[in-house]
Amino acid sequence: MTIEFTDIITSEAELRTIIPPPGEMIIKKAIPVIDEHCKAFIARSPFLLISSSDANGNLDVSPKGDPAGFVQVLDEKTLAIPDRVGNGRADTIRNIIETQNVGLLFLLPGKGETLRVNGTAKIVRDGWLREQLAYKGKSPDVAIVVTVKEAFMHCAKCVYRSHLWDAESQPDLQGLASLAQILVDHSKFNIDVNEFQEEIDEEYRDNLY
Repeated sequence: MTIEFTDIITSEAELRTIIPPPGEMIIKKAIPVIDEHCKAFIARSPFLLISSSDANGNLDVSPKGDPAGFVQVLDEKTLAIPDRVGNGRADTIRNIIETQNVGLLFLLPGKGETLRVNGTAKIVRDGWLREQLAYKGKSPDVAIVVTVKEAFMHCAKCVYRSHLWDAESQPDLQGLASLAQILVDHSKFNIDVNEFQEEIDEEYRDNLY
């Protein structure tokens, strides 16, 4: 069954009859560099989301996380993000190789505002940088180096609405399937779910770096 929609916005002119244009402050808040405020935010952030797309326009958003300050500000136009051990899909890396464009969203636990950074990226293997990004004695195989085009703070309304950092508002996780169960159901693999979950738990415990 196909859902049909009949009231669709197809132009910015039409959009602006519903959502007014932003004010001057909103337009001018975007800066082309990482200033001291952005640098301080990044130094405290343990988690970010990075968006990218391939040459055909297929989109991806991937999470990156490490102890606070894992993203290094090399200079006012350059960020370095370590690419830690993953599942081998390398979606972000493959997309960057194809199109270079990325968007970053930095989160800071307990703070409502987020930091957004847009720019271009390249995949770097320089030894000095990989050593600089090492954690627990292990250097990343590659680093994502971002050239900043614009950076700006995003207001806290969505975080306040979601109660994201409010422990008392966290949803009940009872009844959610385990990752192993979901992967088995999606992949149709004929494997034991409990044994598979044990392998996942072992991976989380022993192979973060």
